[in-house]
Amino acid sequence: MLTIANISQAQKDIIISDSLAANSEKLKVKMGSQGLGKIWKFQFGNYAVISSKAGWTITSSKGNFFNTKTESTSTKKFSFLMTNKTNDTAKVNAANNISAEYLSEFEILSVSVISGVHAFWESSKLSEKTINFSAYITINGDTSEIWALFMNTTSGGNGQDTYDAFLTNGERKIFVAPASSNKNGSDTRSYPALGYEFIEDGQSISALQYFGGGALGYNKNIVWISNSLDEKVKLILAAASTAILQIKTDSYQEKL
Repeated sequence: MLTIANISQAQKDIIISDSLAANSEKLKVKMGSQGLGKIWKFQFGNYAVISSKAGWTITSSKGNFFNTKTESTSTKKFSFLMTNKTNDTAKVNAANNISAEYLSEFEILSVSVISGVHAFWESSKLSEKTINFSAYITINGDTSEIWALFMNTTSGGNGQDTYDAFLTNGERKIFVAPASSNKNGSDTRSYPALGYEFIEDGQSISALQYFGGGALGYNKNIVWISNSLDEKVKLILAAASTAILQIKTDSYQEKL
C-alpha cells in the first residue's frame, strides 16, 4: 500500500503554459478497447472515437552485396471517425512511415594454428532512423478545408537529431512542440512524463500527454484544449492528439 501511495504521489504531468492551464480543462483519456483491425477507442471529455480501421504493418528490408549496410522500412496506415458534443465529426486518415539504416562490421579473433579455430562475429549499429508521420483531418465531410498534421524525426549515431512537427490548413500553422515533466528540472525520475504542446502565434492552445512517466507511465494520457477556441478547431486538435496517441501507444506496446 505504501509503495502504491508513493508512486501516486510521484506522478507528475507534463509542464504546460500557465495561460493554457488556467483556460482549459484537464481531460483524462480513456483508452477503451482495441479490436482486430481497429485503433483504440480513445475517449476524453466530449470527444470519442466512434469507428476506425487499422491496416497491418508492412515491412521490407534490403542490404548491399556484403551486407555491411542494411536498410529497413515499415509503414502502417489507420483511419478513424471522432465526434464532439455538437455532433460534428472529424475524419482522420493517417500513415506512419519508419525507415532505419544499420551498418555492420565483421570482427575476426586471433586464429590458433594449433587448434585451427577460426572465430568471428558480426556487430551492427543503428546509423540513422527516420520517422515520418502524417494525418489528414476533415470536419463533416467538408474537403474544401483539410487540416494536415506532419511529424518528422530523424535520429542517428552522430548525435545530430532533427525534429519538425506542425498542424496546418494552408493558412494557419500550429507548431507541435515536445513537452515533459522535467522542463525545469523538478522531475528527478528516470522516465519523466512526455507529451506535446500545440502553439499558434506564440500562444499555447492545446497540449497532449502520451506518457505519464515512471514505471507505470503507460495509459496515463491527458489532453488540454483551450476554452477560447471554437468547437470545430477544438475537434481538430482532439483528432490530431488522438492520432498521435495511437502511434505512441503502438510504439510503447512494441517495446514490451
